[in-house]
Amino acid sequence: MSILVNPVVMIGMFWVVPTGLALLDGPRPPGLVPLRRAWPLLAAPGALALWLPRSGFSAGLAAVYALATVALALQAPARLALTRSLRPREIAVLTALAAPSVAGLALVAERASYPLFGFDLDLLALTVPHFHFAGFAAALVAGLVCRADDGPTARFAALSVPAGTLLVLAGYFVDDWAELAGAVVLTAGMAAVAVLTLRERRELAAGRLTRALLAVSALVLVVTMLLALSWALGEATGLPHLSLTWMAATHGLGNALGFAVCALLARRRLQTDRTNRPDRPDRPDRADRADRADRADRAATPSPTLPTPTHPAHPAHPAHPAHQRTELPA
Repeated sequence: MSILVNPVVMIGMFWVVPTGLALLDGPRPPGLVPLRRAWPLLAAPGALALWLPRSGFSAGLAAVYALATVALALQAPARLALTRSLRPREIAVLTALAAPSVAGLALVAERASYPLFGFDLDLLALTVPHFHFAGFAAALVAGLVCRADDGPTARFAALSVPAGTLLVLAGYFVDDWAELAGAVVLTAGMAAVAVLTLRERRELAAGRLTRALLAVSALVLVVTMLLALSWALGEATGLPHLSLTWMAATHGLGNALGFAVCALLARRRLQTDRTNRPDRPDRPDRADRADRADRADRAATPSPTLPTPTHPAHPAHPAHPAHQRTELPA
């Protein structure tokens, strides 16, 4: 299973986390930007530990990355002190900042062959990608979606994604039914993210590639979360469901590549467009759209053709008597 999980974890370590941090707006604690820039270097020991045998040495390498995730988690209270806000969008962002620390702790325990809290090593290994993508990326995207649309659905997404993630984590310690409850809440929140993403895609003045990435991220998300829900239901009730290996190959890869990578790529492209063309709004307001539609309709409607006036032919002028030729008598 590591041949499937390890590359996904490396994508989360090296690309998803620093790319997501670059998309954050609002007040930034002083240490966030240096930490983001140094993140690939801090992730390298953890990535190397993934491919080494379980040992004290690989656990030590994983600990370097775990310390980086703890430093990132400490940015959450620092940001809260600056914003002094617990709006749904901010709750999602704070959850994203804290989530990788769970992955870092699980990685150290798994590399040290230590069954942390009694969990199986395979489950600890799957916790690492889960809290990079379902923890960090999903919560961050929910917060970004809420920034674009602060309606009730967006607020629900920004609250239910962090709540579902925490409930799933709590389910590890309680029982399968608690984990199922967390999966239901998380699936509902991610479904809201998918709906809002498709709505945002429809209203965006963006290129085809950006719109395609948004569409893929939303549609893949629906499929992967239904898989997660069916797995949690099977674990709780004993109904047939996919094995962990198949879940890693379907739900895991889909969430990582289809949802997280596509969503972050699309939003990075949108951020670049805003930077390069600040005079071009991502979402033209309705008045602008109506005005353009009206102009397009006028351009498409052919102008009425006026009949060409026809002038009656001038009658032949009679020959003037003075011009008539007369014959003289002989």
